[in-house]
Amino acid sequence: MLAIDQGTTNTKAVLVAADGAVLATGSAPVALSTPQPGWAEQDADDIWQSVLHAISRCLATAAPVDIVGIALSTQRESVVGWNELGKAVGPVIGWQDVRTSAWCSTLPPSVDTLVRERTGLRVDAMFSAPKLHWLLEHAQADHVGTVDSWLIHRLTGCREHLTDAGNASRTLLYDVLDLDWSTSLLEAFDVPRSVLPEVRASNGGFGTTSGVPGLRDGIPIVAVLADSHAAMYGQGCTQAGMIKATYGTGSSVMTPVDSFVADGCTLAWLTDKPLYALEGNIVSSGAALAWTTELLGLPDVGALVELAATVPDAGGVVLVPAFAGLGAPHWDRNARAALTGMSSATTRAHVARACVDAVAHQICDITDTIASSGTTPRRLRADGGATVSDLLMQTQADLLGHPVEAADVAEISALGTAELAWTTLGETTAWATTRTTRLYEPTLAPEPRATRRTHWAEAVAAVRTP
Repeated sequence: MLAIDQGTTNTKAVLVAADGAVLATGSAPVALSTPQPGWAEQDADDIWQSVLHAISRCLATAAPVDIVGIALSTQRESVVGWNELGKAVGPVIGWQDVRTSAWCSTLPPSVDTLVRERTGLRVDAMFSAPKLHWLLEHAQADHVGTVDSWLIHRLTGCREHLTDAGNASRTLLYDVLDLDWSTSLLEAFDVPRSVLPEVRASNGGFGTTSGVPGLRDGIPIVAVLADSHAAMYGQGCTQAGMIKATYGTGSSVMTPVDSFVADGCTLAWLTDKPLYALEGNIVSSGAALAWTTELLGLPDVGALVELAATVPDAGGVVLVPAFAGLGAPHWDRNARAALTGMSSATTRAHVARACVDAVAHQICDITDTIASSGTTPRRLRADGGATVSDLLMQTQADLLGHPVEAADVAEISALGTAELAWTTLGETTAWATTRTTRLYEPTLAPEPRATRRTHWAEAVAAVRTP
């Protein structure tokens, strides 16, 4: 299975055998531009070229294999438009982009109520519908979709316009109960159904390859998942109480639930039946690490974490990385970043440590919310680039007061969608049960844990709008 994982900053291609073994990998970077404050854009053709480069690099290191199918996972919520010739019109508007925040605030409360009742989400500039509204006003697009839809279009020789139900559920336009585009929501956001892709089950088949360099024609696209959903599948989180956190540019915390709830819920995937999950989205996680790295003049995030490890704690310093406002559970786009608690004794190491703490605190904010909804967390399964840091993972366990299992594979989203694809083809899989992990047990006593959590909550409250 050729698994393609298209993320915010890079694209990975992974050859995965039926037993879950990774046979070869390749990757390619993807640029992100910020032409104005609050804007985040990518080039659709650059994303497609990154897919081709990743595939080429993967196949160049592999022994000859027969690729029986393609599995695709992609960044969510980002949108792209293209014309009848298959040419992208306008930029890819990234999930981090908040140019539509002011417009969102003009929508009547009834729209937010409808969104919550039919999608489980809320009106926010992170999701696709406001971006699609903006894109359709500023570009002549015959077709629009999320990144998965764009890549399916290109992989199939510009023949198909399709998406999976999980990606569709992140648009604010897809009714996750009726499992169809919602006429009422389309009208609320002024997005015509005619420009949207057909929605299929996550393993419903998405056409076959045509004209893709390095690949034969006719390879079926077997399964498609949003990247955070694919990570949850790859982590084996399929039952209530199992929580996974993906540490990327932002972070996603998800836990399956037995049925839909009208707040903070998402459709993780649709196979023979839908699987719903509670989810919280953090806007700035890896982005906070990158920002602090640049602020301190360090060469890379690894150097930041090394510096943070030279002090036992942040010395009272708290960083709230609300560079584009706050995501879950606060959802305050008007909040602004702050670095507080400094004194004459504060060093660069304390600031670095405060950044590591901030990544972990934000995860805790969401798991606390999940716990308050009646789902009792047992342990956290962690994945994503930042999980290579022992300091971050131990800090996470200490602030949670629960064990953290960090995946030992960097390609968990690719493996998740590959596992769904192999299962669809009839293979018996249970890869998560055999995968090695690193276990971090909490070592912080309850009282200092509570103190640190209180200081964080106070700092968050200070940066929020009244």
